[in-house]
Amino acid sequence: MDISLEVNGNTEQLSVEPGVTLLDALRERLDITGPKKGCDRGQCGACTVHVGGRPVLSCLTLAATVTQPVTTVEGLSDGDELHPVQRAFADCDALQCGFCTPGQVMSAVAAVEQDVEDVREFMSGNICRCSAYPNIVAAIEQARRADATV
Repeated sequence: MDISLEVNGNTEQLSVEPGVTLLDALRERLDITGPKKGCDRGQCGACTVHVGGRPVLSCLTLAATVTQPVTTVEGLSDGDELHPVQRAFADCDALQCGFCTPGQVMSAVAAVEQDVEDVREFMSGNICRCSAYPNIVAAIEQARRADATV
């Protein structure tokens, strides 16, 4: 089936089988490798992207069902200027191996934008094998403070 996806501000035309996930369309068809295939079951959060401004697990989302704009971690920065959450992750050393970082960042952006009270609960769907959780929470708090000053 032929589909149209708006990804990071660009409209992409694809021909996909009905069962192709958004994650596979992004990684295998569009060479957008930020979202990771961790568990392929919606349990780890490494594949998190935004669809229509809301975080979704791209490994559980069929590409053919996506009608709103998709933003991946690659689409957050403005040229060489990092998104405040990306900057906070770097400042707070909120990553170790980096595998989960794109999904963590995408969920963190949503947490900041939604002014989530319980950050730990909100982020509980994103697994970090390296256990960088205290630094991830610190990064979200830093980004929240930066967002409040804008």
